[in-house]
Amino acid sequence: MTEVRVAGVGLTRFGSHPDRTGRDLFATAAERAFADADVPRADVARLNYGNFIGALAEQQGHQAPLMAEAAGIRAPATRYESACASAGVAVREAVRTIRAGDADVVLAGGMERMTNLETPAVTEGLAMAADDLFEVHAGVTFPGAYALLARAYFEAHGGTRRDLAHVAVKNHANAVPNEYAQFRDPISVRDALDAPPVADPLHLYDACPITDGASAIVLVSASYAADNDIDAPVAVTGAGQGSDRMALADRADLTRTPAAVAAAETAYDAAGVEPDDVDLAEVHDCFTIAEVLAIESLGLAEPGAGVAAARDGVTTADGDTPVNLSGGLKAKGHPVGATGGSQIVEVTRLLRGDHPNSEHVPDARVGVAHNAGGTVASAVVHVLEVAR
Repeated sequence: MTEVRVAGVGLTRFGSHPDRTGRDLFATAAERAFADADVPRADVARLNYGNFIGALAEQQGHQAPLMAEAAGIRAPATRYESACASAGVAVREAVRTIRAGDADVVLAGGMERMTNLETPAVTEGLAMAADDLFEVHAGVTFPGAYALLARAYFEAHGGTRRDLAHVAVKNHANAVPNEYAQFRDPISVRDALDAPPVADPLHLYDACPITDGASAIVLVSASYAADNDIDAPVAVTGAGQGSDRMALADRADLTRTPAAVAAAETAYDAAGVEPDDVDLAEVHDCFTIAEVLAIESLGLAEPGAGVAAARDGVTTADGDTPVNLSGGLKAKGHPVGATGGSQIVEVTRLLRGDHPNSEHVPDARVGVAHNAGGTVASAVVHVLEVAR
């Protein structure tokens, strides 16, 4: 099976870009990825592009060929949609394509432009990732849905709002030096506890922001890298995907995310690693409780222990297993269709040693990216390693 290497990565700054279009954002991310990779655009065999609500936010469907044009490539282009896991799925399919020997160079990533919409319109658009018949029509929004997950977790395992506040504080601190992050100011536990409520027990600092941004990754086969003298020290050694029932009411246990468990098991098995081998992780913390569920699904914390991980310093920058050194969705931002790709970018930079927070993980060899859709009805997990 062909080994897949990360030749180059690119991001836009995450945040509000009122004067830019989606195609402009993706063009910037792609330009940076190609510059990082030193790979000719003519060698790209296909584009795998993630986007969720572009048809609503920009009244633009059929975005994949448009983004290929923006990136300056002429290759078959496909849009992948799996809610917030759209770019994660796009990257996984790119990995599978190269491993199968169907291509040597694939551009993967995604884009979302959201801040041009009013908050109610964004909420309505994002709600399309929930079960329309049994959740949306009943008035469930994602803050409400994750509040239900948090309450179920607290009832089953204990934990408090203060525990979740430590997750927010950690991720805001990590975002401070990240030039691509939306929020680069630290917060305190008191700030988080005193913030306005959103959906009990979640408050403002428990939720990620509305964000514009784009991500791009140039993936190549190891043989292409060798033949073209491409410096690509990071390999994607494992990729997994899982699904779960869409409606929370149909799930047996609200304190676990089986889609992420299945995706992680597949990715770990392919890479030949175990959770104890993981040096760092970027996880889908759309809400603070989501990070708790994510690290338990990845095997980085035992069930019921994840809620205390940030408070106890296990997942902080200098902890045993740093989580979301980028700032995560919580502080770096969450441009839905781009997020899964941005996680791959951040893990790559951390493993290469050129991330502003690489100093916290100087000997890291194995990183994991966890990307989830909706209330984790979809999940994608990638294992990245420093190539041996």
